[in-house]
Amino acid sequence: HQHLIIFDNPRFGRVMALDGVIQTTEADEFVYHEMMVHVPMNTHALPKRVLIIGGGDGGILREVLKHSAVESVTQVEIDRAVVDMCVEFFPNHSQGAFDDPRLNLVIDDGAAFIASNTATYDVIITDSTDPIGPGEVLFESTFYQGCANALTADGILVTQNGVPYMQGDEVTNTYRRWRSYFATRSFYLTPVPTYAGGAMAMGFASKSNINSPDHATLLHRTEQLNALKYYTPEVHLGAFGLPKYVQDLMID
Repeated sequence: HQHLIIFDNPRFGRVMALDGVIQTTEADEFVYHEMMVHVPMNTHALPKRVLIIGGGDGGILREVLKHSAVESVTQVEIDRAVVDMCVEFFPNHSQGAFDDPRLNLVIDDGAAFIASNTATYDVIITDSTDPIGPGEVLFESTFYQGCANALTADGILVTQNGVPYMQGDEVTNTYRRWRSYFATRSFYLTPVPTYAGGAMAMGFASKSNINSPDHATLLHRTEQLNALKYYTPEVHLGAFGLPKYVQDLMID
């Protein structure tokens, strides 16, 4: 499906690239994975059922499974080779998560899975590549409509939306496409050292009007999570404060 390269870098440790684009590194993966997971998981009151689209390196899954409320995780990855290579060469990403009995790993195209899905989920996390090649369908309106159908009434969708400074149209396109399906449409930012261009945007959507939990609630939920290196309640709340150039991309 994709051209996969793994190499070692003196600063970032082991690095994986797909189709010539760096996807993840040993040194900074914790930033992306913790922010992608704990923002929606700590916002939802009781995330029992989780769907992960992509995320074959296992980092998202590892963080999701830290939440004791989780009863089942369905992960849909298009490429079995990515999972196998990452278990072998990036064991710290998954840390055995693929062996967890709560996991149902499905090797399938994420858009095809969503199109035929009948189950509902409390949290859906789309850890996709950029909207070129196999990842492109995960940014289309039909995919977002399928995600909306797959969410519970108060469920939360989080998506990888690129680096707004370099890929501003990703934010604008997603924001517009979400209007038909979601009452809550927002983005939050996190700086990922490996990705050029500054902070990365993560889309945050729900069919309900979602209010951010207060600091005390976030603190209580965060204290239940082990081995965090980036995420804090303060970082969670601050991440939704968007610079003007990002706000200006959120237009209908």
